[in-house]
Amino acid sequence: MLFHHASKNRPFHLGAYPMEALPRDEAVIAAEAARPPAGPSEAAEAGGALGPAVLHYRELFAHFAEGGPAAETAPVPARLDRRAEDIKGCSYFMDADQVGICRIPENAWLEGAEALAGHSHAVVILVACPALPDRGNLARAWVEEAVAATAEMRVLEIAGCTAGHIRQMGFEARIHHAGGEGLDRARLAVLAGLCLRAEAGGLLNPYIEGGFALAAISTNYELACDSPLGPGAARARNRAWRKGIAGAVSGRERARRARRKSHWSRYPMEQVRRVDRPTTLIIDEEVPRVPQRAAFFTRAAKGDLGEKSRRERARFAFKHPLSFSQLQLIRAMVPHQDGETAPEWDRNRYADPAANARAVKALSYFLGSDLTGICEIPRYAWFSHREDGSPIEMYHRYAVVMLIDQGYDTMEGASGDDWISGAQSMRGYLRGAEIAGIMGETLRGLGFPSRAQTNADSDVLHIPLLLWAGLGELSRIGELVLNPFVGPRFKSVVLTTDMPMEVDRPIDFGLQYFCDHCHKCDRECPCDAIPHGDKVMFNGYEMWKPDVERCTRYRLTNMRGSACGRCMKTCPLNKVVDMDGGLLPRAASWLGVNAMFLKPALVPVATWLDDRLGNGRRNLVKKWWFDHEIVDGVTVAAKGANEREIDPGKRVDAARQKIAYYHADAMPPPDRQAPDPVDRKAALAAAALVETPAEARKRLAAGGPAPAHYAPTPPAGGDDEEAVGGKDGRPSANPYGQGG
Repeated sequence: MLFHHASKNRPFHLGAYPMEALPRDEAVIAAEAARPPAGPSEAAEAGGALGPAVLHYRELFAHFAEGGPAAETAPVPARLDRRAEDIKGCSYFMDADQVGICRIPENAWLEGAEALAGHSHAVVILVACPALPDRGNLARAWVEEAVAATAEMRVLEIAGCTAGHIRQMGFEARIHHAGGEGLDRARLAVLAGLCLRAEAGGLLNPYIEGGFALAAISTNYELACDSPLGPGAARARNRAWRKGIAGAVSGRERARRARRKSHWSRYPMEQVRRVDRPTTLIIDEEVPRVPQRAAFFTRAAKGDLGEKSRRERARFAFKHPLSFSQLQLIRAMVPHQDGETAPEWDRNRYADPAANARAVKALSYFLGSDLTGICEIPRYAWFSHREDGSPIEMYHRYAVVMLIDQGYDTMEGASGDDWISGAQSMRGYLRGAEIAGIMGETLRGLGFPSRAQTNADSDVLHIPLLLWAGLGELSRIGELVLNPFVGPRFKSVVLTTDMPMEVDRPIDFGLQYFCDHCHKCDRECPCDAIPHGDKVMFNGYEMWKPDVERCTRYRLTNMRGSACGRCMKTCPLNKVVDMDGGLLPRAASWLGVNAMFLKPALVPVATWLDDRLGNGRRNLVKKWWFDHEIVDGVTVAAKGANEREIDPGKRVDAARQKIAYYHADAMPPPDRQAPDPVDRKAALAAAALVETPAEARKRLAAGGPAPAHYAPTPPAGGDDEEAVGGKDGRPSANPYGQGG
């Protein structure tokens, strides 16, 4: 369809391959029952530079193969098909390629394995092996001996989240994986309708030719089952598949992605205009280094926003069964973000910074990044102090900045601040921590000091690095960057390193003009935290400054959902622009990037048309999750859920809006552990101190000094009995950064 994205009508739990269009054959069940029990398999070996890191993380995720269920079962529907939609949706949300469900026959248990009592059903998850980097790219040698092991690691991560989700709903779940299984995964893949038996032995998948990994979750949670594939499924890669079937990703689009260079993303960032500096003014010498203690989520955890916010800070994004499961994997990776560096590096092999940059980008895409850029780290991108008050010394030169898409289809089904919002954030943070952690371990093995900087533990602020790495521009949403192809719909992760690399330049795709004339995010913000007025200077940055306190309080205390991403949901740049995405979004994206001189004519039409098309409304075809909440460790039915729709008739009034400005001098001392209550009255009065960008430029031209309120509050030291310093303390799962 030219103007309508065909996948809008595709239920999310069907996945990105048109498996539902394949012929089925119930006779296969009897044929599989006649096969004798199989023996255990071995996990894939892995070599090369990537091998040790992938094996390490595969072992890390294998620790989640077993675990006990919650004390009580959740209120789940009686309809088995609706239960299956939730479980399949969960796995697809975590980027499984294919998912099937079947009953477990007696002969599916391996020889010598003890059948788990009550485990009647299996959820079978398939992940395709990633494609090798291009020949001539340094990363090819790093990864070519670890392809199968990488797929096994990824399928374990997905199974870990899905099994944890089932357990948190009060049911048993055990993961069976290569080298750690009690079930015949191949037999289950056939019974669940994912694979055929190949004539030469082994398995055949109708759509995936390059190899794949399997994991199976056995459970006592009764689910609707899929039927086995029929023989005709082997001919699935036909003309209809290439053109696209029922909104699934077409073979044509998959071929387009495969043709792109391995150090490029699937998106044509190479077409975007590059500039020398970010499109918003940054007065480099005036931007203060700030402490982790000043981040508003940290302030809430310390009690600065009051008791309710402090209490909810520990659960706000993790009070859904899936996000709680994701959090366990995130926390398990934190101790592995850094490590020892090999004593030396091959100076002849890695003497070319451009080749090194191509290799690092190709490695990031091999592992699952959606967009990657590289920059040098400016002074002000380093936090000044850790959460415990100990100072941070700047220790690496370069930042590899990666974006993880939060999932367009799931966001289409959501209001942006309902029960899946927290899991959308955690999905991006988990995948980012995995990718950056493995990359860091790989580069350290090559002799380059490297460290993953994640939402759970970061010594750097991500926003300035996103700008300098050429991944987006600062938007009206405020402390949030928009990318020309995925808009604000991403979470970021950073790898800092001393590997010499060619850096990217900032980009200009006309976002400043667009955001200046589009008010959809501030119109739709549920707590009126996004400014309706013009940009100001804040701590050395030109930005549309949001009311971060108000935003943080809403996300923490949202009782009809988990956290909030309403601004991302409603932004007109939250779209799909691939070959299957319809002509209109593709044309709009191309014009926005390649014909910026048309912005004055196009922006008013585009923003009007975005509302007319209903973009930003919930598409309930895409809603796969249950509205569940964890209360005291038990999953219960949520008392309510936000079901917001867009309000095109609402008008914003900048004159009546009050924004609180917590400048650097209003931050708590970096070493204060006791509550340091916010002074909102003073923060509102601080609006009188802000400069316009024009005033800041005039002051700079006249040689005027930096404003006094740009100076951060100093450490309390011995004057504060609650101050703590000198320890290498780390925050636990602190979701500050892009989108919060």
